[in-house]
Amino acid sequence: MQYLYAMKIHILGASCAGSTTLGNALSVQLNIPYFDTDSFFWEKSAVPYTVKRDPLLRNELLKAELSLLDSYIVGGSLVSWGEEWKQQFDLAVFLYLPKEIRMERLVQREIERYGNAIYDDPQRQQLFLDFIEWASQYENRSFTDRNIGIHESWLESLNCPVIKIVGDTTVEERLRPILEAINRR
Repeated sequence: MQYLYAMKIHILGASCAGSTTLGNALSVQLNIPYFDTDSFFWEKSAVPYTVKRDPLLRNELLKAELSLLDSYIVGGSLVSWGEEWKQQFDLAVFLYLPKEIRMERLVQREIERYGNAIYDDPQRQQLFLDFIEWASQYENRSFTDRNIGIHESWLESLNCPVIKIVGDTTVEERLRPILEAINRR
């Protein structure tokens, strides 16, 4: 499916809510590129996801990629990246998955990525435990890092329509309301 007009989409939710999976599927469906904020937030390092990129540099890198395009999908949270990101999108999609399901997926993803190292290597195990603890706080609105309340405030401040998809749904079920919203444009 090819659209004749520009489409800039932002997909966000908690870790393992499905933003990357949906972003990649939507990218294929619409034939527009998908960018994951993790690729810009984190430096490439020997131990993945441990070295944060300088915020000014990460913003410039993402802006440089997007400036070359009329249409794109950005997956991942941009809430702490600056006010200018609130004006960049034609549509935002918020994914919410119940905590139990999300945490089960997160543990499975970490096992797939790192294998037994999350149990056998002391450094990798501590990183795993810290990440699980951080991700489990998402529903805690008083948690001082990224949480559902921060995402809800971000969504309310955007100047574009927002689609909220709640629950453990298939990728096809998630694509349907997005494609309908695009077709109504």
